[in-house]
Amino acid sequence: MSSSGTDADAQDKPVKIDKWDGTALKNALDDAAKKVMLDKYNMKESHSLMDGRLMICTVAVGFAMFALIWDYLNPFPASRTVLIICVLSYFLLMGVLTLYTTYTEKGIFLVALDKDKAGVDPDDIWTLASVLKKYDDIYMLSLTFEDGKTKKQRTVEKGHSVANYFDEEGSLCVEKFEPFVRLLKDSLNFEKKGN
Repeated sequence: MSSSGTDADAQDKPVKIDKWDGTALKNALDDAAKKVMLDKYNMKESHSLMDGRLMICTVAVGFAMFALIWDYLNPFPASRTVLIICVLSYFLLMGVLTLYTTYTEKGIFLVALDKDKAGVDPDDIWTLASVLKKYDDIYMLSLTFEDGKTKKQRTVEKGHSVANYFDEEGSLCVEKFEPFVRLLKDSLNFEKKGN
């Protein structure tokens, strides 16, 4: 059996999780929604949001590495000022990272670009975000559309119980969840055509 056949089998295999683990439930539904947007609608994923987080982390780790090397070359009493500056910078950047994930990412797990077929107009941007509160069974999925030309945004949000999409064994029923995602996208497409 070829390796590509094994990869296809692994992708078609139903996702099975511990249905009492809220994080696993949310991640499984997020992954399924992402798959629908990217595979069914032929969109391209934009990694710009994640790149921002990685940039902040890289700079923070850079300060930590610089402090480590400086302290190795100039043992502690001589490196005191540099260590203080690097440690304070690291913690400041961790604060910036917390603000970034809280106010910029806001639960967003996918930014997808809908390329213009002619390649003339800017890409339309579709953003998926979700919330599943602790000890709650309502999975809220939010889909935002930003028109590439006008930059106008429209958002639709809908919630359902996670019990609607998982069976007794904890397997995700994609055939029940996919129409939910398609309905959200189609409702924004309908508004887009209505304008």
